Formats: sequence, structure tokens, C-alpha cells
Amino acid sequence: MTRTAAQATRTPPTPGARRRRRSDSVAAAAFTSPAFIGLTAFTLFPIVMSVVVSLWNWPAFGDREFLGLSNYTDLLTSRQFRRVIVNTVLYTGLYLPLNIIVSLGLAIWISTMRRGKQTLRVIFFIPVVTPIVAQVLVWRLMYQPDGAIDGVLAPLGVEAPNFLGDSSWAMISMVVMSVWQGFGYNMLIFSAALDQIPQSVQDAASVDGVTPLQRFRSVTLPMISPMMFFATTMTLITSFQVFAQPYLLTGGGPGNATETLVLFVYREGFSAFSLGSAAAAGWFLFALILLVTLVQFIGQKKWVHYDS
Repeated sequence: MTRTAAQATRTPPTPGARRRRRSDSVAAAAFTSPAFIGLTAFTLFPIVMSVVVSLWNWPAFGDREFLGLSNYTDLLTSRQFRRVIVNTVLYTGLYLPLNIIVSLGLAIWISTMRRGKQTLRVIFFIPVVTPIVAQVLVWRLMYQPDGAIDGVLAPLGVEAPNFLGDSSWAMISMVVMSVWQGFGYNMLIFSAALDQIPQSVQDAASVDGVTPLQRFRSVTLPMISPMMFFATTMTLITSFQVFAQPYLLTGGGPGNATETLVLFVYREGFSAFSLGSAAAAGWFLFALILLVTLVQFIGQKKWVHYDS
């Protein structure tokens, strides 16, 4: 009865109201169209085209041939591609924990200081905003034979290894440089999280006789766990996408000891001009990142503590 009465009292819109509503719709479409066009042209269209290209033998020049899933199966059976996957996982497995340990350790150390906190944070953040090309030049001067490291060790009677020419050292050298270049970002995140912990909570734990290690494990870590989850997730994703370090520092060598997935995609697309294979490798990278990120989101329920 109430609905019938409401319908009976509802008056149809006047011609003027209809014109205003139509005018508002046109204005809304005009304002949103640039974003929609940009999203379609630069995001949706490339995604769809990468799927299409991955199913074809798509050279940069010449005839194209439909291959179905052959690009994917060829990559899975390629020894070089399997080595690239191993290199990428190895780089991530070394870089992620080292980055978190160094950035968290420095953030904790700085949080205990009475003076100079902001200065140190700025200094440690400088490598993050420094051009990667300049950093690679400096690290190459340090790593190369008769370089800075060799010059320090030689008077001690220690012979420095060939950091970039030895396959056993090339990956480690690349990880060390990457940690130095990237720890400042996570350090700022952890510093902000540590500053948000009330001092009264730390004082109460100290009064209860809790040791510093127990306080860190039972009080500090749970309270900064959301920031740790964010930092580990973002660092994991960016480490899977590493490109500049192997491309500029080692060129993927020696051999293919430091060739990563994104470098492989670049070479397939812009050196071998095999765009189909490059697109298929790109989708392998997407699947790998998606899988690991899903595992992280499922696992975070056990160790991340949110305020309720």
C-alpha cells in the first residue's frame, strides 16, 4: 500500500528537468572521457594485444603466423628460459630478505637516536632517487679488477674475486648493489611505523621486565606488521621485475648467469624481434607475480595484526 501510494504521488519530470538531467549526463561523459580514452589506449588495448601477439609468430617485419600456444610450450621446454626463471627467483630470494633486514635494522637504530634522525633518513634515501645509471657506473668502478675493492684488499694480501666476470659472484654482486640502491624506501616506511608506536606501550613492557629482544618480538613486530606486509609485497613485486641492474651492470652475464625475466623479455622483443615469444614470457612473469602475491595475501592472516 505504501509503495502504491508513493507511485501515485510521484510526479513525472518536467521538460526542464529532463533537459538539465541530459545536460548533466553529457557534462559527466565529457569529463570522464579523457580518463576512459587513456585507460583504453594505454592499458586495456596493450593488455589485449599482448595476449593476441603471444599466440602468433609475430616478427617486427614480415609475415605473421598463428601458432596457438606454441610460444608458451617452447618457452617451457627452453633450457635458457628455465635458467632465466631460476635467476629471477634466486635474485628475489636473496634481495628480499636482505632488503628487509637492512632497512628494518637501520629504522630501529635511527628510532633510538635523540638527534639527527631526519638527517640520516635523508642520507639513506638518496640512493633511491639517484639515477640508476650513475649508481651502476660507481659500482662498476668498485667491482672491476684493480677497482676500489681490489685496492682496499690488496695491501692486506687478499685477492679480490672477479665480481662481474665470475658467474659465482655476479649474482651476489648485483644483489648487493640493488640492496644499497633500494633499502632507503623501506627504511622510511618502517621508520614511520615505529614512530607510531606509543611510548607508553614500550614503557609498560619495560616495567614488566621484558627484555629488549622480547619487546621487539612481542610488541614492536606485531604493531608494525601491516607496514612490513606492505613493504615485503611491494619489494617482492619490484624484485621480480628487476631490469636496470642486470642490463647495465652485468649485461645478463657472464653467460646468462644474471639474466632475469624482464631482461629476457626485452631481448626477445627488441634484439631478436620475436614479439610473440616476448609477449608469452611477459605473461609468465605476470603469472609468477600473481601466484606469489596471492600466497602472500593468504599467509598474511597468520602474522599481520590490524587494529580492530
